[in-house]
Amino acid sequence: MNELGEPNSKRTPDEGLVAWTHVIYGLHAVAVLIGVTSAVTVVGAFVFSLPSIVAVVLSYLKRGEAAGTFLESHYRWLIRTFWFAVLWGGLAVIVSVALVLTIVGILIAWLPVVVVGVWLVYRVARGWLALKDANPVGPLQA
Repeated sequence: MNELGEPNSKRTPDEGLVAWTHVIYGLHAVAVLIGVTSAVTVVGAFVFSLPSIVAVVLSYLKRGEAAGTFLESHYRWLIRTFWFAVLWGGLAVIVSVALVLTIVGILIAWLPVVVVGVWLVYRVARGWLALKDANPVGPLQA
């Protein structure tokens, strides 16, 4: 019980909403797979591919239904993953271009984009695994 006399546990989410959350993680995973298996980078596929764009739109549409459940953290995680991918991906491209402009930097210009791609794979995998176990996800979650 908390100080207001309410139970500490959050309400149980609807199974349909849990299924939608799996679909959203699956769409993001498809975007990552496109990046890994094609000439596009993981970051490029995650930010610009149709599966990922549909996933972030669905996340915004469904997050209200998730309020008060463990899924609330998942929708926050999914939305933040997309927007931080835009931010970090843009910064990685700027750093990569700056490195290419130097002769020595050509050898490591790919590194910033790869680091962001690995971070995206981690975010999608960590979130989806937490969802599979019906756990919240995020920095404050155990």
